[in-house]
This record gives sequence, structure tokens and C-alpha cells, in this order.
Amino acid sequence: MKIAMLSPIAWRTPPRQYGPWENIVSLLTEGLVSRGIDVTLFATADSKTRGHLVSVCPRGYEEDPEILPKVWECLHISEVFERGEQFDLIHNNFDYLPLTYTGMTTTPIVTTIHGFSSPKILPVYKKYNKKTFYVAISKADKCPELDYIATIHHGIDLHQFTFQPDQGKYLLFFGRIHPDKGTKECIEVARQTRMKLIIAGIIQDRGYFDLHVKPHLDNDRIIYIGSVGPKKRDELLGGAYALLHPVNFDEPFGLSVVEAMACGTPVIAFNRGSMPEIIADGITGFLVHNLDEMVKAVDRVKQLDRLQCRKLIKERFSVGRMVQDYIEVYEKIINQKKVLRSES
Repeated sequence: MKIAMLSPIAWRTPPRQYGPWENIVSLLTEGLVSRGIDVTLFATADSKTRGHLVSVCPRGYEEDPEILPKVWECLHISEVFERGEQFDLIHNNFDYLPLTYTGMTTTPIVTTIHGFSSPKILPVYKKYNKKTFYVAISKADKCPELDYIATIHHGIDLHQFTFQPDQGKYLLFFGRIHPDKGTKECIEVARQTRMKLIIAGIIQDRGYFDLHVKPHLDNDRIIYIGSVGPKKRDELLGGAYALLHPVNFDEPFGLSVVEAMACGTPVIAFNRGSMPEIIADGITGFLVHNLDEMVKAVDRVKQLDRLQCRKLIKERFSVGRMVQDYIEVYEKIINQKKVLRSES
């Protein structure tokens, strides 16, 4: 089985710090290679893989302002499809744009839809529905107008997350600073509970940060530490009393939620999107409906067993499970193509 793995080029694969899509692509690629599958990763030139690396873009465009995204995205995507016949399957992790290149090859294409940034992108997915294959990353993120070959939750490498049996003394916000993610709400929870709050993540909305976050920073009770790499991420997640996740949109998944629980840290999240698929309410965290409920849930975290958080992640969200799920999808698609060929 020869797989072409198409990664985004906003960041390196795997990312140095932020880059959730690139992170999942790397975990999947390396997991497939460890199973003996021939994988060619199409990513930035500074990417790291045990598979074959093909690149046209030197660095991620979010890391180098001299790289014009649309130009290098076109070159990057076309490189995959011009080589399409060399592979048994192309796995697209680059959103909707590569679908418009699918006429360049007879090789089957599966696209993991990592979320819908806007309903306005749906026409592209609808046009190529049934012509290609779609994988959803949660039941909550499935569009009723599309057909899916599978729903595959993300998996994480548990070796990157150290279990911490003892409760920490601070609340944690871990994610991009944006109204969707609820940083402002976390600050209010910290104020009402009088607990320390550490905020970690890239600033994706500068106006929001300047208006709702920056005025509250005091380097004591409310602290912003920026984006962090894997080692610091492990320390932060494991050392927290709880991860706060008051999302203001129907989040398709939540990597930081899974990663926190892998360290034993419970999560308090708004009951939206994929959160009910990830959090076992009352066991690994709490699903709440508003800010008041979140504030009240903070004290209840003491009742939770941190070991149960780790166990659930090990059972349901390991990278091994994710890799196996994708292998089964690949085999199903490739076998379907063989049947079609034999019938023609």
C-alpha cells in the first residue's frame, strides 16, 4: 500500500508549537510508517518524518511572511496530484481546495474534514461528494448534505503526556486566543473562583486580546505565557487543577481537551459540538451550559479521579486506534477500486 499524505503548509509537520492539523498528520504518518506502510508526506521542506518527504514550500507561511500562501498552496497541492498515479491512495488533510485538483488523477482520494471554517466552503464539498471519500473527525461535525465513509476521532501519542496524579492549583486555558475559544470567559471564571489562571496559545484575534485579555493580565493571578512547545505543554496540562474550555462554537474536536485528560487533568467545557463525544460528564470532567454552571463546577473537580481521565484517553483516543481506523478506511477504498476495475 502506497499512500500520499497531503499536509497543510501553514506550519511545519509536525509543528514546533501550534498547528493542530499538522500535528495530526504527523502522528498518522509516523504511525502508518511504523506499521510498514509506504507513506510519502507532502509538507514543508523543514518537516520531519520517517516516511518519504516531498516538498516545494521551504517553510510554513505562518512562520515566514515572505511566503505568499495562495501561490505556495497551489504549487504544493499540484505536486501531489501530478504524481497521483504513483500511489494507491491520496489522503487529503488540506481542506477543500485539493478537491478541485482531483480530475488530474485516477487515484482515489480520501479527505479528512478537520472542520468547516464557514458554510460558504460547503459547495466545494458538495460538488465532489460521491466522487471522493470523506472522513469526519466527530459525529457532531458531520454535514447531513455529505456522505462519509467513516467517523474517526483524533488520537494522541500518550508518551508525550505524563500522568500527574496530584491536583494542581491553577486553572488553564490552552488554545488560540479568539472569541470562539472563550478566553474572556475563562478570565471571568478565574475572577469568580479566585483561582490563578494561566493562558497559553497563539493570539489569533489581536483586537479581542487587546480588549478582553490584556487588561486583566497581572503576572500573578492572570498570566499569559504565549504559545508553547511539547515539553512545556506537558508540564502545563499535567500541573493544572482543571482545563477550562468554554467554546462559543460547535467545535469539531478538541485536541487540548484530550491532551489534558491524558495528563489526568479534568476538563470543564461548554456542552457544544464534539464535547459530549470526548468528555465523560461527571467522570473525566463536566459538561456545562453557561458561565455560572462552569463556575460552580470548578469546586466539584475535587471529586474526580484523575486516573480515570488517563484511562479513558488510553482506551478511546490513542494514536494506535486512530492509525488502525485509517488503515481500515484505506483498505476499503482501495478494494472498492479493484472491484470496479475488475467489473469494467
